[in-house]
Amino acid sequence: MRVLLVGAGGVGTAVTRIAARRRFLSHMVVADYDPARAEAAVAALGDDGDRFTALRLDASDGDAVRRTLAEHRCDVLLNATDPRFVMPLFEAALAGGVHYLDMAMSLSVPHASRPHEECGVRLGEEQFALAGQWAAAGRLALVGMGVEPGLSDVFARYAADELFDHIEEIGVRDGADLTVEGYDFAPSFSIWTTIEECLNPPVVYEKDRGWFTTAPFSEPETFDFPEGIGPVECVNVEHEEVLLIPRWVEARRVTFKYGLGADFIAKLRTLHELGLDSTTPVVVPGADGPVSVSPRDVVAACLPDPATLGDRMTGRTCAGTWVRGTRDGEAREVYLYHVVDNEWSMREYGSQAVVWQTALNPVVALELLATGAWQGSGVLGPEAFPPRPFLDLLTEYGSPWGLREQG
Repeated sequence: MRVLLVGAGGVGTAVTRIAARRRFLSHMVVADYDPARAEAAVAALGDDGDRFTALRLDASDGDAVRRTLAEHRCDVLLNATDPRFVMPLFEAALAGGVHYLDMAMSLSVPHASRPHEECGVRLGEEQFALAGQWAAAGRLALVGMGVEPGLSDVFARYAADELFDHIEEIGVRDGADLTVEGYDFAPSFSIWTTIEECLNPPVVYEKDRGWFTTAPFSEPETFDFPEGIGPVECVNVEHEEVLLIPRWVEARRVTFKYGLGADFIAKLRTLHELGLDSTTPVVVPGADGPVSVSPRDVVAACLPDPATLGDRMTGRTCAGTWVRGTRDGEAREVYLYHVVDNEWSMREYGSQAVVWQTALNPVVALELLATGAWQGSGVLGPEAFPPRPFLDLLTEYGSPWGLREQG
């Protein structure tokens, strides 16, 4: 399999380190707007880097992306950029006649007058609008194939297939006990994406009501995470699982809750109150005259790059799916989860836990597509495929998952 990886930040670099150990990959082109990042990702592979090529590529330039796909005879485009570039890359892959994977879907737009009650443009809606074209082309767009969304969706399908006869509720629950030495505020993942998903109206699904929205940080609950992480307060956050899971898995209710903590929530609220979460450019003075900049980009530039924090981080991160329903007439409640310890991921791969956990899953999915264990066409989420091959291969990669009976 020949892959064009677009984005050589923390997640993209971790993708290269994981993929370099797997033989299904014949070649990977590592592309980034900043060629130094792509070159550094490849150089770090040492003797394992002979199957990798670094180059500069503007993800917003569809013609350049298509030329790169053709010149390097790529079979698939793996998108490791932030969600702003989903649609240009998604459309370039379709036009280029290749398969496509991403870890975050096309952006939402809140409802104009009732943002905390009704959906406007939903996450992924622009992508699903082109599903017919992908199917007609005989090509697959596998969307939301990171850890959350991604592995969390595989867990939901596994629960439906093997653990439950009837599902009342599926709730993705994400929590960690990570700390970063020397920083009062240092997010472990892209602050641009974190602001987007945390300050947008969260989406909830109910079978009798469909998709609807609530206020940010609604319905707080304390969830006890496994492997020593312990209780973390979680709140509703906008996330792709709520838009994906109901398309393929029958459940009465679907939610996503993130363990942010009171201090993180307070900082996000402050950014919003000051307008620093905005992506609309403002004009500020510059050394050579007025400069137009996005406030959110300024915030991101002022914070440390999450990919560089691994040496200062300690603790674990947990992604998982809580499911409540019945089996053989009896009530059942389980939590399917995946935990990564930062010390382990830094020692084994040189990548901090959060970005490594995100990067692992698209590589597993690529291998399943390369071997034919997963097959399909159109725009599909992880729930559309049999879960057992994925979970078995995840364990083979040396990162097993867990199942905890609740109650």
